[in-house]
Amino acid sequence: MQSTLRPLAALPEPAPEALAASRALAGRIADAITGAGGAIDFPRYMELALYEPDLGYYTGGARKFGAEGDFTTAPELTPLFGHTLARTLAPVLREPGSELVELGAGTGRLACDLLDALRELDALPAHYSILELSGELRARQREALEARHPALLARVRWLDALPPAVHGAMVANEVLDVVPVHLVHWTADGPMERCVALAGAGIGGRGIAGADPSFAWVDRPITERGLSAAIDRLPIPATADGYLSEVAPAAAALAASLVERLQHGVALFIDYGFGRAEFYHPQRRQGTLMCHYRQHAHTDPFFLPGLQDITAHVDFTAIAEAAVDAGGRLAGYTTQAHFLLDAGIAGLLGRTPADQPGRYLPQAAAAQRLLSPAEMGELFKVMTIARGCDLALPGLGARDLSRLL
Repeated sequence: MQSTLRPLAALPEPAPEALAASRALAGRIADAITGAGGAIDFPRYMELALYEPDLGYYTGGARKFGAEGDFTTAPELTPLFGHTLARTLAPVLREPGSELVELGAGTGRLACDLLDALRELDALPAHYSILELSGELRARQREALEARHPALLARVRWLDALPPAVHGAMVANEVLDVVPVHLVHWTADGPMERCVALAGAGIGGRGIAGADPSFAWVDRPITERGLSAAIDRLPIPATADGYLSEVAPAAAALAASLVERLQHGVALFIDYGFGRAEFYHPQRRQGTLMCHYRQHAHTDPFFLPGLQDITAHVDFTAIAEAAVDAGGRLAGYTTQAHFLLDAGIAGLLGRTPADQPGRYLPQAAAAQRLLSPAEMGELFKVMTIARGCDLALPGLGARDLSRLL
């Protein structure tokens, strides 16, 4: 996910109908706060802001991906990403009756590119299943697939829930970062949960530009047992007064649920994040929460709810622990750059003639963004979990970073 960090005052104004939708969602959030006795935890706020029917960021009709949307993902940059990923998946998907499950398929670009490459590799799955919550994105995915692969559309199906069993592969590209997270504030009196209240009842925070009601932060004692257990595993001193960060038991639970359903094959998690020690580094005192709006990034989740994405980096140690506890095996963990290079992205780029600069230069520039340490190459990680599968897969022979988990 790529966007430019900007102050709120410099962000583009929304269209009147978009602002009206944001205000309607703010009203629903305010009702939830009132109904909960004055505050809701941040996972509930994030769930409403992103997934409230018809008004949430991923359930409304706003265009999210690409140059016209709020951010750009790897599949939107170049087909090289999907074609390289297909090389890792192909050995698994060549097995009879295999299925490929993609979570959160965005515009459908990755699905189109994977099907292109898997057909070339003689590894088309029996089914390509897409778990997508957004009706607007489902429509865009179907439109893209109908245009690119009309003959393969019969293999594609959209799911409302995870299948009970999967033989093949699962791909979650930039999915874990939008799973709702808890915010925890370590104080002199111990950790507290940072919650959302109506402005005037909180502890400082700013309201929504041009909207009413507005919201503010409030700290509350931690009462959820699962959250307390997750906090106890973190490398943060009990006396770390003023430290603020995210804790994401829901992301770990999602990873466990995927692996439990994976009967034979691999699950790939591709996202920006760190191992636990780096995620909760003493110098990262304000956490990793980030919002994306119209190709700009900022840190205020109360700005125009429903019109911006809200994300947090992934604690890959928690994902690995949950996956292994669910019966999986950590088969690989490395940077996106090392993964793509080992899986053959350079050779795929070489198929475009360098003496045709109109074709070659855009693809070379996109590959540079995927691989560069200053762009997506190091911040993005690829974690591969295997279950009942011992195949040597392209991409997994890259530099192993498991020691950093």
